[in-house]
This record gives sequence, C-alpha cells and structure tokens, in this order.
Amino acid sequence: MKKIVDYRKLLNVTETAELQELKIVYRNLIKTWHPDKYAANEIEKTSAEEKSKAIIEAYHFLVSIAPETRLQTLDIYTLTINSGLLSFDYKSQVLTVAFADGNTYEYFDVPKAVYVKLINSDSPGRFARRHIFNEYVYRSLSKITANA
Repeated sequence: MKKIVDYRKLLNVTETAELQELKIVYRNLIKTWHPDKYAANEIEKTSAEEKSKAIIEAYHFLVSIAPETRLQTLDIYTLTINSGLLSFDYKSQVLTVAFADGNTYEYFDVPKAVYVKLINSDSPGRFARRHIFNEYVYRSLSKITANA
C-alpha cells in the first residue's frame, strides 16, 4: 500500500524495522524537526510543524502495523475475529471490518477480487477467517479512536 511505503520512506526505515528502531528514528527526526528550533523564522517554523506532524502520524501508523505490536495483541485479536462480523467496507485496497465485540480493524493491500469473493460468499465470516484475517497486514482502529 502506498501509505505504508510513504511512511517508511519518511522515516527512512525498512519493512523489517523493529519497534526499538522505529522509536530511535522517530525521536531523532522529532529532535531535528521540532518547531521550537525554528522559532526565529515563522516560515521555517510552519514548515517544521507540518513535517513533525507527518513524522508523528507515520510513526504511530508504523507502530500499529508492526509485527511486534500484532504479536502483543494476538489474544485479543483472536477473540475479536471469532466474535462475528457486523459490517465491512472496501476502499482503495483497504478493507475495514467492524466486529460484533465492538472492535474495528483495517486490512491493507486486499485485492478487489478477494473483496468480491467476500461479498459473494455464503458465509462472509468464515471466508474472512480463512482468506483475510491472517493473510493481510492489519491494524486496530478501535485503539486509535479510543486514544483520540
């Protein structure tokens, strides 16, 4: 997905970057682009504010999809995917699924053909458990909403 690639480029990290590496890179970039460093020049300060916001967004996004993060929340995720589907939405290869337990997850790089099969299946929940839930990079939207 373009968003993931762009965020990795912004932070200059690879797909295999671990949480500790992300944290170090994030801190160094924030030190470099902190708006207070540019207080003398309003144009540079505005630019630094935009850049730091983009860095923060990229960091939080990449942490949310990191394998270590997913491993830490695997038990909760397993309970959620077995609670049943309430609804799902598809846009630009991102499948958003709302579950019966109140959690919502995004799945990235889901091909349109897989989404079409999901809609046409006799049991969307069973299809998703077999072909989507553990096949694609995902992140919880529930935590993001709760923290916002």
